[in-house]
Amino acid sequence: MLTEEEIRQDLVKLKDIVAVHKSPEAELAIHKENINGQEYDVFSKAPNNLGKLYELGLKEADETFLVYQEERYSFAETLNMAQRFARALKENYDISHGDRVTICARNSPEWCIAYMAISILGAIIVPMNSWWKGTELEYGLRDSGSKLAILDQARFEELKPYIASLAIDVILIKPEQESVYPEFYSLLEGLDPLSQEEITALNVVPEDEASIMYTSGSTGVPKGVLSTHRGIINALYTWRFVKEINEILRPELVEESPQYQPALLVNVPLFHVTGSHAQFLASFVYLRKFVMMYKWDADEALALIEKERISILHGVPTMAWEVMQSQRFNDTDLSSLRGVQSGGAPRPPEHLKMIMEKFPEEAIPGLGYGLTETNAIGAIISGKFYEAKPHSTGRPTPPVSAIKISDDAGNELGPNEVGEICFKGPTIMKGYWNMPEATAEVIKDGWFYTGDIGLLDDLGFLVILDRAKDIVIRGGENIGCAEVEYAIAEHPSVNEVSVYGIPDERLGEAPVATVMIKHDSKLTPEELRGFLKERIAAFKVPEKFYFQYDQLPRIASGKIAKKELRRLTIEKLGLT
Repeated sequence: MLTEEEIRQDLVKLKDIVAVHKSPEAELAIHKENINGQEYDVFSKAPNNLGKLYELGLKEADETFLVYQEERYSFAETLNMAQRFARALKENYDISHGDRVTICARNSPEWCIAYMAISILGAIIVPMNSWWKGTELEYGLRDSGSKLAILDQARFEELKPYIASLAIDVILIKPEQESVYPEFYSLLEGLDPLSQEEITALNVVPEDEASIMYTSGSTGVPKGVLSTHRGIINALYTWRFVKEINEILRPELVEESPQYQPALLVNVPLFHVTGSHAQFLASFVYLRKFVMMYKWDADEALALIEKERISILHGVPTMAWEVMQSQRFNDTDLSSLRGVQSGGAPRPPEHLKMIMEKFPEEAIPGLGYGLTETNAIGAIISGKFYEAKPHSTGRPTPPVSAIKISDDAGNELGPNEVGEICFKGPTIMKGYWNMPEATAEVIKDGWFYTGDIGLLDDLGFLVILDRAKDIVIRGGENIGCAEVEYAIAEHPSVNEVSVYGIPDERLGEAPVATVMIKHDSKLTPEELRGFLKERIAAFKVPEKFYFQYDQLPRIASGKIAKKELRRLTIEKLGLT
């Protein structure tokens, strides 16, 4: 394990490597750019838009790109279908610059092709949470003003009661029955892909709006995070930059003649930035195979790692843990693995120890911290640094992003001082869709205030201590406590409620509710759980309910003492 002094020496080397790697003559050169009145460092030679990003795949045109069950498509085939689907959207639905188009479906090749097509046209992709219920989907479609929704059968059934009032068009992915709405692939029949001249004429520029991704927060209403082409692409090139400087610092990680094509196992939903950005879009940068699962299953994941020669296992921390618990683990050939990476939630240090003991030595563990609002950029840690600092989420990702720890007045704090974690850089969102006041609350002088509480230690490693936002992160899914509280409060037997998170070994956190019920009520947890499943996505439903007839405890301001309730519950359950 690295000593403190060895870490310092490596950081000095890393600083010199970064300086050379971002110099004007370098492939990953940066320059200053004024964006919305703020000056940022941006990558000089990155693609101008997502459409150009997809063309990077043509460097390995015939290599396998999308893999899903028995379906396999090369980079060239995928881009061809995306450009044909873009023509279908343009000619059949008049989709153009700035129009919003929703995708809501389980992970599939069609999801990826639709995402590509929408962005090629300069329209705005709205990837919605496929676990949402009908009312939640209606909210997202109405709030975004989507003109068209691309849905699989399950999401279509959820949304069916609302389609007429929304007055939107629908395209169906693999429909299971006859419908008045067209099937995805039927729209591609007989169409040529958009030509380079047609794509160039669309004039999609870096500052054009590219996506609206809904995120749960403390307000109870999902907020649409609006990002630009530049913001997303600078995030992708940041990861490339980090990978390359790490390989210079640790040359033993570099394979001169890799035996297999780089390959990623996709095991998180594409409607999250981890799935859409760090996994899907980054695969064009790394020219890697993108292997999708029908649904997460640890045994199936192990089978795919062996069959497809997966090099990167990347998901929420619970997934690596579940893989290690599988009875098939010791019988699976894991020799192709080069990384066991995680994001979306903290990884318990004991899980890191297990990874280092059980996976091959070449499978380097890593952890990333970022938010939808930062296009998943923030801090990153891997390998020897991670082993030495298992409680940290790493150092700020160079070279275009900055981090500070702020006090309540916005002043920057020094090493080991606790405050709010803030990020600045070109990857920061443009703002919350239709929410200028909420945007102004979190973006100040170009800095994004995350709502997370932490510190930077003496060596600049970030340690996350708490969340100022009232959310629970369950297996990588953000759950806004207020939203769940509102849903519970709708039950006629409920007087008041508080929802909070407790530690969970598998999922990281689990939502729990303490509920004051009316004195004549005989409400049971099973009844309340059934009531909620009609109103909110299943993953948001609390795992435990604690009922009482007395008023919930208060703090001095009169607000419910949520931290005290959480402490009491953790104590009661014997958790730490």
